[in-house]
Amino acid sequence: MAVIYSDQFLDAKTGITKFTSLSNMLTREFQPRQTELQNLQTRINTLTKEINDTQAVADPNTIRQKRDQLEQANIEIKRKGEDAEAAFTKRRQEIFLPLQQDIAKALEAFAKARGITVIVDGSNVPFAYAADNIDITRAFINDFNSKNPATAAVTTPATTPAQP
Repeated sequence: MAVIYSDQFLDAKTGITKFTSLSNMLTREFQPRQTELQNLQTRINTLTKEINDTQAVADPNTIRQKRDQLEQANIEIKRKGEDAEAAFTKRRQEIFLPLQQDIAKALEAFAKARGITVIVDGSNVPFAYAADNIDITRAFINDFNSKNPATAAVTTPATTPAQP
């Protein structure tokens, strides 16, 4: 029997290097959308402040136009935020599922090669006590990283038509 702490796979410095590499790639891939959403939020904040600061003295038509713009911006940020979240979730699944499958296969091979018949994930199952000598986390991470370099190719997303 052995214990592994799968949450340590995600550690950027000591975990599975492919996780970090894929995570960084995913962040870079979605940075333009994140920037667009941040810019929309800035626009919403600016319009809200302008309305609040000038509503007592500005022309009612001007205030109405700004409120219409604010309403449109709120609708736009909601829609684009939902679209970005759905695309991010789908893409994350596309790139991390194969890695998770590779890790499962590697963990099985690692266990068989060492005569381990049961591995319990201490990240998901609470333990009252587990001796240090049954923790295989570091040994597995080192083994996996040596056989699966972070620079291995990752599938690129299929191009989709631009959203209006």
